[in-house]
Amino acid sequence: MAKKKKAIRREWTKDEIKELKAHSKARTPVAKIAKMTKRTEGALRQKAIVLGIGLGHQR
Repeated sequence: MAKKKKAIRREWTKDEIKELKAHSKARTPVAKIAKMTKRTEGALRQKAIVLGIGLGHQR
């Protein structure tokens, strides 16, 4: 049975939140933001919900 990695939680800095809002406005794909910020897509989406902003393209 494979062992799971323990998730390492990192707090969001003011600069990271500002960057996330900028990507939201620019409609940057979530996968691209995830690679740049080294966070998961799920973490980005959850933070966007908390901030009340949209991420990626709107359907």
